[in-house]
Amino acid sequence: MTQVWARAACSHPALSGVSRTHLGDLIEELGPKWETRRESALLERRGGRRRRAAGAGRKGKLVFVDRLLVTLVHLRLGLPHAALAKLYRVDRSTVSAAVRQVRPLLAARGFAVPDRPGIRLRILEDVFAYADAEGVELRIDGTEVQVRRPKAGRPGRKAFVSGKKKQNTIKTTTA
Repeated sequence: MTQVWARAACSHPALSGVSRTHLGDLIEELGPKWETRRESALLERRGGRRRRAAGAGRKGKLVFVDRLLVTLVHLRLGLPHAALAKLYRVDRSTVSAAVRQVRPLLAARGFAVPDRPGIRLRILEDVFAYADAEGVELRIDGTEVQVRRPKAGRPGRKAFVSGKKKQNTIKTTTA
């Protein structure tokens, strides 16, 4: 019941940033891709075909729709994973995994340009080229977001250390 309420709240355009019609289109478009990636990852992790019947085993805490909504709200409002976890009554790591799984699907899809149905901006160079061609002035904002320190021996452990804050951070740039 709580997840149904959380889904209804997060699907509101003020939180998710997309209309409910567009959200339905995103679900139809990205749902099969997410399922394919998930099955591929499970196949690789198992080292072969499944050993039990489909549907057996532990059930996921968040269905794809909830994973998509959590990711959209996180990207739009910058809410911490812990806050979204409280909303859905799941662990913070569940929300982090959901964002980690869905974010690449959204990035590969690209961003639509208003009033230009065929154009999608997928990489930063596309944004700059479009702005130059259309005479759009871009504003760029950069910030550092504090993150947990990667485990010892993991790649990127030293890459996320801020010289100014002396903490582990990720640098983000918004245009």
